[in-house]
Amino acid sequence: MLPGSIQISGETLSGAEIRDICESLRENSVRLLSLRGCQLSERDFGHVCRGAAESRSLAQLNLNLGIPPGRRLHSNFPFYLHSLHGSPLTDAGLALLNPALSIHPSLVALDLGDCMLGDEGINLICGLLPPDGAKSGLKELTLSANPGVTSKGWGRLAIAVAHSSQLRVLNLDYNPLGDQVAGMLAVAVASSRTLEVLDLEGTGLTNQSAQTLLDMVENYPTALRTLILAENNISPELQQQISDLLSEGEEEEETEAREVTAREKNPWICQNNSSSQMVLMTSGLGDSLLAETEM
Repeated sequence: MLPGSIQISGETLSGAEIRDICESLRENSVRLLSLRGCQLSERDFGHVCRGAAESRSLAQLNLNLGIPPGRRLHSNFPFYLHSLHGSPLTDAGLALLNPALSIHPSLVALDLGDCMLGDEGINLICGLLPPDGAKSGLKELTLSANPGVTSKGWGRLAIAVAHSSQLRVLNLDYNPLGDQVAGMLAVAVASSRTLEVLDLEGTGLTNQSAQTLLDMVENYPTALRTLILAENNISPELQQQISDLLSEGEEEEETEAREVTAREKNPWICQNNSSSQMVLMTSGLGDSLLAETEM
């Protein structure tokens, strides 16, 4: 039987229900476990943690709004996406979770949106974005709606993003970033070789930020393909210019990819760069064909 999912929202879970969940985890019949906004005792939460740590089938764990204060996740959780969105985690709570998160070999995405984080929490998160050439790290990071983070904290994150060799998606929507932080993020995006999606919706940006981002996209080759600027005080014209430039870059990459694929499928065809002639190279006929081409 293929592993299934357990998804429960907004309920008070009894001891019997927790036992059923833990039994399913022990039987390796659960791939997704999601307890959103559920109420459960400290003891039962511990049972769920141990069951998840021992499960060999669990790939995704979602404990939104359901983590009692002071609990720490087991470092052997085999999940790739850990979502704590909306939990009143705070910097202190993240400090308890951080040891398990930092050593987990399969953690590639982390959602800490609306978790009441501050600068200390951001410093811990930066440790999950190792420099280029170091160990593997996060590929997707969500920090939406954490207004307690200051420009100092966002600046620290920008530096980590600039040097991260893994991060592809960064969601910072609904944080009061402002133009100063947006400028730091533009430098980070220009330095990153992997960041493809940046969400800055509702972050207090103006045309000043948009112009900086436009200059970055226009003058520096980046991996960026999606930049979300909705609900900011930015003119539609500037947003459209940025969108058009990102689309052009994506089209160029697609064209290059098609050319590479064509060459791989037909290795006997190569491009003569000096005359743009197509020269057919086959074993035993190369010299004569080249001579005919030169004539």
